[in-house]
Amino acid sequence: MKDFVSPDDPEVMETINSLITQCGGDAQTFSGELLAQMMRNTLKLARENHAIGQLKLMSRTMKEMRYAYRIFNQYKDGRCISIFGSARTPEHHPDYITAREFSKKMALHGWMCITGAANGIMKAGLEGLPRESSFGLSIRLPFEEPQHSLMEGDIKSIAFRYFFTRKLMFISHSDAVAAFPGGVGTLDELFEVLTLQQTGKADLVPVVLVEGPNGTYWTHWQQYVDKELLKNGWISAEDQNLYYLAKDVDDAVEHIQKFYFRYHSSRYVKDLLVIRLQTPLSELQVAQLTIKYKPLISTGEMELRGALPEEDDHLELPRLVFHHNHTHFGLLRALIDDINEL
Repeated sequence: MKDFVSPDDPEVMETINSLITQCGGDAQTFSGELLAQMMRNTLKLARENHAIGQLKLMSRTMKEMRYAYRIFNQYKDGRCISIFGSARTPEHHPDYITAREFSKKMALHGWMCITGAANGIMKAGLEGLPRESSFGLSIRLPFEEPQHSLMEGDIKSIAFRYFFTRKLMFISHSDAVAAFPGGVGTLDELFEVLTLQQTGKADLVPVVLVEGPNGTYWTHWQQYVDKELLKNGWISAEDQNLYYLAKDVDDAVEHIQKFYFRYHSSRYVKDLLVIRLQTPLSELQVAQLTIKYKPLISTGEMELRGALPEEDDHLELPRLVFHHNHTHFGLLRALIDDINEL
C-alpha cells in the first residue's frame, strides 16, 4: 500500500508556500498563512472519501464567496443598506411605493443599497436608486425571476446558487438593514440578522421595519413577538432594542442616520471592546455610561482612549473602550443609542 504524504508535512507546506508566491501572494504574511491553511485543508479532502455532492458544495461555496468578496471589495468607501421584502409585492401596492421612496432617500444621503435583484420589493428598491448605487444579489430559483433587467450587465449583480452564501454577503456588507413585509424568505432573513446580532456573531447595525401607509404587517409581527417570544421568556426585553418599527419612510431614514451620528464602528481587541467615535465624549458622560451600562462590563470601567497598538484602521478617531463580557447585546445596542444622544 502506497504511503501518502500529509498536507501538514514540511515539504508539502514548503511547496504550498512556493505556489502562493508564484501566484502573486506573500507566504510570509498572515494573509499568506491563511491561504496556506485553506490549501492544506483542501488537500486533506483527497483522502477523506467525501461524496461528490459534498465536494461540489464546498467547491462552489468557495467560488461564490471569492467572487462576491472581490466585487464588494471594490466599493469599500460608502455605507451599504440591505433591503429585504417579498418578491411578489405588486407595483401598485403601498409597500412597493414606500420601498422605492425609501431607497431613493437613502441614496440622497450617500448610501448604496443591496437588494435581491428580483421583482417586488427588490425591484422597488432598485428603481429608487441610481445604477451606480445598487447591488443585486440574486438566487437561482425555478419559479421566480432570478435577476431583474435593471441590473443586467452590471458587475454588482451577482447570482448565487446557495441561500447561505447569499445571506452571508447581505449581512457582512450591510451597515443597516431595512425589512419590508414579505413571506418565509423575508422573515428568515430578518430573524437571521437579529439572531446574529443577539448572539454577538455580527456587528450591531440599525434594523428598521418599514411598510406602506396604514399597513399592519409589522404591528401584527410585534404582537406575536410580545405574546409568544417575550412573554414565554424566549427572548429578553433588551433584545427589542435590536430592531425599530418605523412610522414612515422619513422616520426610518432618520433612525439609520442617527445611528452613525457619533458612533462610527466597533471591534474587539483581545478582550476589549473598542467603540470608534466620530466625536469625543466628555469624562462626565463616560462616567455616566459606566454606571448605566455596568451589566456590560466584566472588569474595570469605560474609558476614553486613542487607537490601540493592535488597530490598523480609523486611527484618527477617539475610542470608548471597556472589557465587554460578551453578553447583553441588546443592551449594547441601547448603549450606542445613548452615545449618539449625549
